[in-house]
Amino acid sequence: MANKRANTYNQSDAGFSLVEVIVVVLMIGILAAIAAPSWSAFVSRQRVSKANDAVLGALQSAQTEAKKKKLSYSVSFKVENNLPKFVIHEGTSTPLSSDIRWKTLGEDMAFQPRQVFLYTNIDAYNTKNTTGNIVNTATGTGTITFDYMGILAPKASGSADIPLKIMVAAPKPGTTQASGLKRCVIVDTLLGGMRTYKDSDCN
Repeated sequence: MANKRANTYNQSDAGFSLVEVIVVVLMIGILAAIAAPSWSAFVSRQRVSKANDAVLGALQSAQTEAKKKKLSYSVSFKVENNLPKFVIHEGTSTPLSSDIRWKTLGEDMAFQPRQVFLYTNIDAYNTKNTTGNIVNTATGTGTITFDYMGILAPKASGSADIPLKIMVAAPKPGTTQASGLKRCVIVDTLLGGMRTYKDSDCN
């Protein structure tokens, strides 16, 4: 009788049945499938926000250096090997690609190629393109220059254009076109005032 009770106890305490294990695995899979898109969207927003913070920080640093050293200072932007990059430099001439001062936007995020792209409305230093709109179908370049007082330096043919726009975005898969997830910095006054915007407000 004692052995019978022991056998019954051991059977009930033996662990999960195969059906129970399968149910648990299915539940975990369903929850993971629900959570994955939300997590991916969160990570993309973080990347784009960090890159935009780097754009703003670079512009503010150049403006500060210009006032501090009483010289013209610029920030130049480009996309190289599918990574957005910037360089802070004296004057208006963009440094060569081999210049070690070029940095990847949001270096602390360790971006991989094609995770974040950069777009602008700039043709030449402090000169916007003919429409004044950001070209968001192809990655961009551009240079924004501050004079010794920290205001926008005159372009080659006269007063600087405004607004000058730098936008970062997660690209649409398989393209260089911006998705709806966008952040931007807009230099919107000749005095060098800057504002940040997001999504459709960046167009």
